[in-house]
Amino acid sequence: MALLSILEFPDPRLRTRAQAVQIFDAQLGQLIADMLETMYTAPGIGLAATQVNVHRQVVVMDTSTDKGEPQVYVNAQILEREGEEVSEEGCLSVPNTFEQVQRAARVRVRAQDLKGRVFERELTGLTAICLQHELDHLAGKLFVDYLSVLKRERIRRKLDKERRERANGTAKPVPTRAAARAI
Repeated sequence: MALLSILEFPDPRLRTRAQAVQIFDAQLGQLIADMLETMYTAPGIGLAATQVNVHRQVVVMDTSTDKGEPQVYVNAQILEREGEEVSEEGCLSVPNTFEQVQRAARVRVRAQDLKGRVFERELTGLTAICLQHELDHLAGKLFVDYLSVLKRERIRRKLDKERRERANGTAKPVPTRAAARAI
């Protein structure tokens, strides 16, 4: 397995629409294993292939408290949405940034597993929010797109400043909150 580099906002590659997976082979299995390792190490609860500069419809997630229930969604489609829920979201591609986002409280999804077998699942709560967040990535959308232009620009400037400070070796440790909720 290998740790993959996670693209950060405002990298334009994050806006690339992912293509459907056609071949379910060992290469796909390796991508999924690498994505899971990257997600757990980051640490996060979800990761879309777009975030690691692979533009295929692959999502990995683990919203369990003990991080022992990895989930894989290939070529996922939301079939139904119900209700509304506002929650604080973070993103591995928008580090140390948390904002309130409104999403469906319940979704029914159809997807394929790493072997190509089709399944349907009903998701609620954090798992439903996480999947919607990741599917947005596959469509080239980020959670900051739900925010005002002013907030989005403030976040971009803050991240640019943090990257410059890291490059210059003058970065201060950034306190993280709700690291387990970084999606």
